[in-house]
Amino acid sequence: MKINKTIFKAYDVRGVYPTEINEVTVEAIGRAYARFLSPKNVVVGSDVRTSSPSLKKALIEGLTSSGVNVIDIGIISTDMLYFAVATLKTDGGITVTASHNPKEYNGMKFVREKAIAISSDTGLNDIAELTEVDEIETKDKKGSVTKQDVLDGYIKHILSFIDAKKLKPLKVVANGNFGLAGQVIVKTLENTPIEIIPLNDKPDGTFPKGRPDPLILENRQETIDLIISSGADLGISWDADADRCFFYDENGNFIEGYYTTAILAEMMLKKSGGGKIIHDPRLTWATIDTVKAAGGIPIVNKAGHTFIKDRMRAENAIFGGEMSAHYYFKDNFFCDNGMIPALLILEQLSVGKKKMSEIVNPYKKKYFVSSEINSEVDNGAEIIKELKDKYRDGEQNEIDGLSVEYKDWRFNVRMSNTEPLIRLNVEARNKDLEKAKTEELLAIVRG
Repeated sequence: MKINKTIFKAYDVRGVYPTEINEVTVEAIGRAYARFLSPKNVVVGSDVRTSSPSLKKALIEGLTSSGVNVIDIGIISTDMLYFAVATLKTDGGITVTASHNPKEYNGMKFVREKAIAISSDTGLNDIAELTEVDEIETKDKKGSVTKQDVLDGYIKHILSFIDAKKLKPLKVVANGNFGLAGQVIVKTLENTPIEIIPLNDKPDGTFPKGRPDPLILENRQETIDLIISSGADLGISWDADADRCFFYDENGNFIEGYYTTAILAEMMLKKSGGGKIIHDPRLTWATIDTVKAAGGIPIVNKAGHTFIKDRMRAENAIFGGEMSAHYYFKDNFFCDNGMIPALLILEQLSVGKKKMSEIVNPYKKKYFVSSEINSEVDNGAEIIKELKDKYRDGEQNEIDGLSVEYKDWRFNVRMSNTEPLIRLNVEARNKDLEKAKTEELLAIVRG
């Protein structure tokens, strides 16, 4: 059948429901996935969106009519899909989700055996093409559907990353952004002295407070206010499918995922006694310096969860992190997880003598960053070429977009995979230089 190919992105399928993605579309994609992978058993789950139940039903029909046996694990966070595929040893898995997109969107994320992600480079484009096969034969024997709850096993798995007996009484604001995270964190920590102060913890696929994305500035204020009013030691928020987590210190200050990557990398190196750490090229100095000081080996790689996971497997890396707040662990099947970082930070606050602000402030005082700045443009490739020429005296690489480095400052500029946007990140050795260079670059980008 003919479907809107624009819903196939670099890492997943995503579009507006029901105009761009609907039950007919999803069933066809399920059949195409089965044709591409020839799996016997596939895990299927979904997020809390109001359109997810009917889309999941259509997906299951597409798979079972192709002879695939389906294990339905219900409403899940995306990282629970990875856990289920890896531990149940199935041939693949699909979750119906649009991550942090607004309520009118939905989509799918795909993995194969061992929770290996399927991206545009590793099969997603093939699946898109297979949806156009005029006739996809229905198997004589329809696949079965069984239901399985994986939450208890998942919680046991994520708790294995820390010594829960070391956790001390701490007050934590937990903003689930109406996804599953609010309930999962409470159940995970129910037998510990951690006090959870819930915020937006009841799943609601209408996302009544808007787009469930903690990176949007206006979405942070209620978390900040509750941290301050409750006297909490820490704040944590998740996106709607809970595979990313974001931290706030006890004063309500939002912590960049860049700094968190460096902090977690050091923790994992201490736990493992060394190893390789994968990071993205958008902001790098804090991670590189921290990893080297802790006896690890930093390796830069193209941003994006499928690319990071592939590189982690290739390098047998113990940890990977992106400034977007995706954090990856070797012992989590080389996959990203939104709960493990929260547990690691809580363990660190319990066993150490420092508050969260005291852990992160040394980074904030040494590595000054712009945060990611998005600019809508029509001629992104031309702008990047202009920047490459203007800053040709700097050390350049094109691992992901264009990175240019000088002694006291650096920047990365890259085009969005899904929108007509240029994404700019700047870091410098002092705040004034960062601000000046950010303004300088934006003047070129925005004309």
